[in-house]
Amino acid sequence: MKWYKIPGIQNTAQPFIKKVKISNKHICLVGYEGQIFALSAKCPHAGGDLSSGWCKEGKLVCPVHRYSYNLHTGKGSEGQNDYINTFPVEIRGGAVYVGISSFWEKLKQAFK
Repeated sequence: MKWYKIPGIQNTAQPFIKKVKISNKHICLVGYEGQIFALSAKCPHAGGDLSSGWCKEGKLVCPVHRYSYNLHTGKGSEGQNDYINTFPVEIRGGAVYVGISSFWEKLKQAFK
């Protein structure tokens, strides 16, 4: 897994949603209840930009059709039968880092 430092993001208690591009992926960073989450920025339902959405009850809500995704797991709400990818986040020396696994790393993990 490769870790990417995210400039301009600080670990504060202030809520935020911001889209960043890391390793050719659009990632939605969410500051919610003192934690930072990294999720896919594109809604699988209609392709909406999740960084234009909002958080409610621990879920990221898509602004297009109000589909929602768990911040911890990426799992869609009941009845949606979908999910978004999540990415690990680490705080190192006050800086925020997001981990991205390569295709081959994901493939190896699938066969363990």
